[in-house]
This record gives sequence, C-alpha cells and structure tokens, in this order.
Amino acid sequence: MIRFLRSRLARFRRDDEGNASVEFVIIVPVFIALLVFSIELSLITLRHALLERGLDLTVRQIRLGYAIPPDHPTIKNMVCDFSRLGGNCKENLRLEMKPVDIRAYASLDPVPDCTDAAEPTRPVRKFDPGQTNQLMLLRACLKYSPLMPEATLGRALKKDSSGQAAVVSMAAFVQEP
Repeated sequence: MIRFLRSRLARFRRDDEGNASVEFVIIVPVFIALLVFSIELSLITLRHALLERGLDLTVRQIRLGYAIPPDHPTIKNMVCDFSRLGGNCKENLRLEMKPVDIRAYASLDPVPDCTDAAEPTRPVRKFDPGQTNQLMLLRACLKYSPLMPEATLGRALKKDSSGQAAVVSMAAFVQEP
C-alpha cells in the first residue's frame, strides 16, 4: 500500500500537465485588476480635465465681460455647458467664489463644499461676485458615481454617504472694469 502511494506521488510530482492553468489562475486576476484600475483612473482623469476646461472657459468669459454680473446660476450653467460633462452636471456641481485681498491673502476653506445626495440641499457656502479689479477665487466641486465602486480604485476613493466621489477644480482671476 505504501509503495503504491509512493509511486503515485512520484508520478504526480513528475507530471507537468496543467501547469499553464496554474499560471493562468495566478496571473490573470492581477491583469484584470490592473485593467479595471486603469479604466477607472482614466475616467476620473477625463472628468477632471473636462471640469478644468469648463471652469477655464467660464473664467475667460467672465474676464471678457460676457457674464456680467457673474451670478451663481449663470456660472454653473456655463461650467456645465463648456465642460460637456453631461448627465446631471447641474445637480452635482457646487461652486464657491470669493474675493481675495492680495495683501492679506486668505484662501478658500480647505474642505471643498460639495453636494451630497443623501443630505437635504444646503445653500451655497460663499458666492460673492466681487468688485472691479479684485482678485477672485472660484472653486468647482463635481460629484460623480464611480464606474466600478467596489473594484480596486473605486474602493479606495473617498465617497460620501450616497457612494459618490468628488472631483475638485479651482481657478483665480481678476474682475475686469
């Protein structure tokens, strides 16, 4: 009996059938995780680039005097239209704008004011159109649902109670006379 068992184990150890399956099972999940991670990261980067573009074009329109007076709904619509984010950009976008004294600089609050679908709607934290020749800071926070929230990168993102992550962009400009 022991000799039979020993010969079977020796034959099993020398046999190389199924080696490719073992390598496949070990390596393919790593490649799939990298693929999922890269897709999620590319979508986050795309959203951020589109938000930056929309904010930059909006600031340009304000500086050139096409959005006078620069009120909250107008700027919000312009950012969403220029960025071409689609979906419910107008519901998921929050703007903060405040004048800044260049001699006594005080930045915006370090924590951006973002929407939260699970909470009731809050008023805008700070939106002051400012005066002529005044330095203005404009920050936009866009909430979005990750493509794969329980995958590699989606799990690592900081999300609110409704499962949405945020992309934040900021611009500075001077109000022209």
